Amino acid sequence: MRSDGEYGVVPNNELVDILHSFPQIHDIASIEVFAFSNVPSPFLIPQQIFELAKLVDTKITNYDGVVITHGTDTLEESAYMLDLLLQTDKPVIFTAAMRSESELGLDGPRNIVGAVRVASAPESSGKGVLIVMNDEIDAARDVVKTDSGKTNSFETPSYGILGIIDPDKVVFYRELKIKEKIETDKIEPNIDLIKCVPGMDSRYIDASIEKGAKAIVIEAFGRGNVPRTLVPGIERALANDTLIVLVSRTYTGRVIPEYGYTGGGMHLQKLGVILGGDLKGPKMRIKLMILFGKYKDPNRVKDYLLRTIY
Repeated sequence: MRSDGEYGVVPNNELVDILHSFPQIHDIASIEVFAFSNVPSPFLIPQQIFELAKLVDTKITNYDGVVITHGTDTLEESAYMLDLLLQTDKPVIFTAAMRSESELGLDGPRNIVGAVRVASAPESSGKGVLIVMNDEIDAARDVVKTDSGKTNSFETPSYGILGIIDPDKVVFYRELKIKEKIETDKIEPNIDLIKCVPGMDSRYIDASIEKGAKAIVIEAFGRGNVPRTLVPGIERALANDTLIVLVSRTYTGRVIPEYGYTGGGMHLQKLGVILGGDLKGPKMRIKLMILFGKYKDPNRVKDYLLRTIY
């Protein structure tokens, strides 16, 4: 991205040329640059991310690792989709920049160099898709963008970073224990996400049912509780065979069947709502797109979720 005085910060076409002439990268590894797309990350649709996953799976057989530069706004979703879909154990690294090329103290070049260093490190194999930002290494499953502008925006609030990039070497401090691989030749994009706020009614759930959503992810309060005015819509969705998965709108913590009042997690579970563990809303939506693409049948998707939710 580069600032244009009239139009604000917009994409430019110079990244490929910059990477080809970047000596700090070529001192680390032999690099080939492939331009997949050049759009603001809010423009991406799930099918494009799926196509990127298929491209990486095809190309990585000829390389030791892959680095993907990506806009920060939707990096979490793209990285997690590739984390679930890619069948390789080779390093696949996402990186980005919180500051445009026109800003003072831009972070993009340092992040790219760090990403290439991590992709080149033998210790990076078998760890799933990784995010490298601000000299830190995070897992795609757990990382979140916590701030709209700071260079240390990408963090893992629940469990902490996997490692760091120091001047002398790449250091990993812990292993990611939760690893999933789902093979599918298509995805189902018609999955909705609804965030709870006090006093809301069922209009958004009813709209999802009307539009034929295969599943609805509800970002609930706290441990997994929703306004009681949302319950009639949830019941209508379940009666319509629309899968409902409950996650928390908080940054950390799991949803559990703790509260038994109308709209509480225990009550919703008894109705047939799936409690989504510690996975957050945008990523649960991505996971459901993949699962419905693979299985199509909501009962098979439900069985898979109940076996794999932590």
